[in-house]
Amino acid sequence: MKAVLYYGPENIKYEETQIKPLAKGEILVRVEAALTCGTDVKTYRRGHPVLIKQVPSGFGHEFSGVVAKVSEGVTNVKVGDRVVAANSAPCGECFYCKREQYNLCENLDLLNGAYAEYIVVPERIVKKNTLILPDNLPFEKAAFCEPLANVVHGAARTEIKEGQTVGIIGIGPIGLMFARVAKLKGARVIVAGRNATKLKLAEEFAHADEVVDLKKYPNPQKIFKDFSDEGKGLDVVIECVGLPEIWELAFSCVRPGGTVHFFGGCKSGSTVSFETTKMHYGDIKIMSVFHHTPKYFREALDLISSGKIEVEKLITETLPLEKVEYAMQRHIEGTAIKFLIKP
Repeated sequence: MKAVLYYGPENIKYEETQIKPLAKGEILVRVEAALTCGTDVKTYRRGHPVLIKQVPSGFGHEFSGVVAKVSEGVTNVKVGDRVVAANSAPCGECFYCKREQYNLCENLDLLNGAYAEYIVVPERIVKKNTLILPDNLPFEKAAFCEPLANVVHGAARTEIKEGQTVGIIGIGPIGLMFARVAKLKGARVIVAGRNATKLKLAEEFAHADEVVDLKKYPNPQKIFKDFSDEGKGLDVVIECVGLPEIWELAFSCVRPGGTVHFFGGCKSGSTVSFETTKMHYGDIKIMSVFHHTPKYFREALDLISSGKIEVEKLITETLPLEKVEYAMQRHIEGTAIKFLIKP
């Protein structure tokens, strides 16, 4: 098959490679749609200690397709089924799984290799995190299940409620989806970002109530507070950038008794500073949510198939498989949201 393989930072190659023989419980999926992701861009630029364990490695993890082959022991899908598979599945047996904290599973192997004509889905993901698509759901929409599942998980754990004022700082695909989910929960949503295309999508896709251009207003704390009830500060602030200085900015915008959700992961070793008086006497809840679970993967598919979240609006352009490196460069330039890769 043709595939894009990862050899090292800024070193990916479109080439012919062998399809891995199926082990018991695995399936082979013909990839019909794959999506670029911010994590892939970070991996392309500097590697990834969890996603890339050896080189060359498969690359890409958001996809949907058609089951081309099944091995012994597979009972929940068959050849010809239209499916979407997550990039992980919990073991169900470790310390964290026994406490139903499935996203923290100690045996959470992450699946890579979506930028290819075919991908082998491991047994555990086949059993726990592979879903059959509704007949009328296009592959390109279904491929959004994995990133949206992260957002649905994060929004549920944040306990966003109707009538709250919610601020989203950073409006890449994840931030935009957070804003949309918050609106669906009945919140009043204010978002902040710098990119003109993303600011436009904050209105047209997320339907945010207020959009702040950080190029014009680099210190948006006053705008956030003015947007909130009685100017007290936001009920919920969600950081979707992953920079220490933006974590600190997010903390400065929340009201006493509110919640700050640091969803954007900072570079390993980063540190931040918060005023302890405000944190303690302000009774502020600080949290962070990582990854998704089978429950939220299913909920993401339901939201997409119902049409409540028009994920297709986040697709910048459709590209062939051999253009993945071009897509990575476009992301680095800041001129893209997500590319649809069609092998």
